[in-house]
Amino acid sequence: MAFHMKNQRCYMLAYECYKATEDRKLDTESCAKVVFRNKNLGLEEYRFLLKTIVNSGLGEETYGPRNVIGGREATPSNADALWEVDDIIFDTLDKLFARTGVSPSEIDILVVNVSLFSPAPSLTARVMNRYKMRDNVKAFNLSGEGCSASLVAVDLVQHLFKTHKDAFAIVVSTESIGPHWYCGKEKSMMLSNCLFRSGGCSMLFTNKRAWKHRAIMKLNHLVRLHIGSNDEAYGCCMQVEDEQGYIGFLLTKGLTKAAAKAFSLNLQVLATRILPLRELVRYAIAYVYKSKIKKGNFEAAGASLNLKTGVDHFCIHPGGKAVIDGLGKSLKLTEYDLEPTRMALHRFGNTSAGGLWYVLGYMEAKNRLRKGDKILMISLGAGFMCNNCVWEVMKDLQDANVWNDCADRYPMKCIVNPFVEKFSWINDEYLSFVRLH
Repeated sequence: MAFHMKNQRCYMLAYECYKATEDRKLDTESCAKVVFRNKNLGLEEYRFLLKTIVNSGLGEETYGPRNVIGGREATPSNADALWEVDDIIFDTLDKLFARTGVSPSEIDILVVNVSLFSPAPSLTARVMNRYKMRDNVKAFNLSGEGCSASLVAVDLVQHLFKTHKDAFAIVVSTESIGPHWYCGKEKSMMLSNCLFRSGGCSMLFTNKRAWKHRAIMKLNHLVRLHIGSNDEAYGCCMQVEDEQGYIGFLLTKGLTKAAAKAFSLNLQVLATRILPLRELVRYAIAYVYKSKIKKGNFEAAGASLNLKTGVDHFCIHPGGKAVIDGLGKSLKLTEYDLEPTRMALHRFGNTSAGGLWYVLGYMEAKNRLRKGDKILMISLGAGFMCNNCVWEVMKDLQDANVWNDCADRYPMKCIVNPFVEKFSWINDEYLSFVRLH
């Protein structure tokens, strides 16, 4: 029993988020060039994209893949895909090793998650080759796990820690965007182009008691929930091929319903572990609203819960404005609570599995995180999954991170997308009689 409890520890020592170079920023003009290059689009699609981009919550400084910026989104190569993930993975790992002083030769567990790109040899093999890691490293390459993949990887690490004492573990979470840019005209598949951007994060964990004093956070609870047995939930977020043969990521109207259901079921388990007894009594009363939850109502999903009785900060996956708004309303969160997620979406976009860590970085850059604080991470992803966890802050956090050069400009009081001003002419009625191509 003593050995089992000893290896329940999972400390985070550091994390490093990726930031691309300035020449890869997708500002209004760059986005417009990409959109107008797609000759499959007509006026109706242009108007749809204008509305979607304006309401996306993304700003002028998100980063795109090199092949998209260079005008080759329709003809990506394998070299483009490898360059994109290599740049993110190696840049963040180089900085992680330098920050912590831990050598690649000391790593015992390695987990890399990239959902849409799975080359052979694997991405974990590329990491091991680059850093000449030991031949007995427990290496795992996770694909297809979507935006919630990072917490899937953390869960894997914490379970491995139970049988591997005094170990160092690395998790790398990113996504391959460039080779999967959609060039067709299906509206439900164009949404991903408006939301997903280049980014990622590498993290270092340990269960070594001697390193506790250097830890920035400790994992207290992690709950995974998968409703893939439900056909509608399974199909609401999926990589498919359209009628013209273009491959893209399909996002259906059932996404919100699936997210609400998965979130609700996850919360039923997590809440009992993190909330005081008085709040659990109220939580039990919330079952009265179970029928509403089946309708995909985010507000019903968190009915009567006050998570602030057990949590200090909310780190929500910055997947899109609608999901952020829905979760905020459900959990009765204030704009202060939602600010880190909204600003991460605005500055970096939806960086898939890496998104949570940009939100965490914002909290740290704003000196919000104090020793003893509890952070609830909420992630939603294809499958459909909801993976949530609670971290305990081990010391006041204010280290330099990816937000250093821009944190003082946030929060922005009024987030207005420049597309409204520059491209509102797309909605002019006279264009209905004009051929655009």
